[in-house]
Amino acid sequence: MAPALLEVGRIEKAHGLRGQVVVRLITNRAERVARGAELSAGDRTLTVVESTPHGERWIVTFDGVADRDAADALRGTLLRAEPLDDPDELWVHDLIGTEVVEIDGTVRGTVVEVLANPASDLLVLDSGALVPIRFVVQFEPGQRVEVDVPPGLFES
Repeated sequence: MAPALLEVGRIEKAHGLRGQVVVRLITNRAERVARGAELSAGDRTLTVVESTPHGERWIVTFDGVADRDAADALRGTLLRAEPLDDPDELWVHDLIGTEVVEIDGTVRGTVVEVLANPASDLLVLDSGALVPIRFVVQFEPGQRVEVDVPPGLFES
C-alpha cells in the first residue's frame, strides 16, 4: 500500500503574468519546492520548474502553468506530497497514535496532536498532558515514544 500523502502547503495566489504562484509551505523542508519536485494538487500532479524564497513564502513556477489565468485557477489549492524518508527526523504523521511511556515504564497516554510552540513543539496526549518534544529519548514510529521528563511534569 502506498503511503498517504501529507499536506505540505497551499497556493495562495498568482504572481506576475508568466504563471508563477505564491506558495506557503507548512513544512520546514525546502526540498518540497525544489526543481523537479512533484506535488499533488487535487486530481493533478504539479512539477516544480523553479522556486525562489519570498519572505516566508515561495514564488514557484510549475510545469504547464504558463500564464496568469492558469496561475489564478490554482488559487487556494492544497499541495500534498509523499512522506520523506529521513530516519533522523521525528515526523508528526508518525507520532500521532503512538503510546507515550516514561523511561521507568509508566504509560502516560497516546499522542493525539502535535502543537507548534516556539520553545519546543508539544505532544498533546489523550490524557490532556502536554509533553515538550525535546524530552523524547527514543521513538518507534507508530508504536511508542519514550520520554525522560523532569519531575512534576505529569502532576495536575
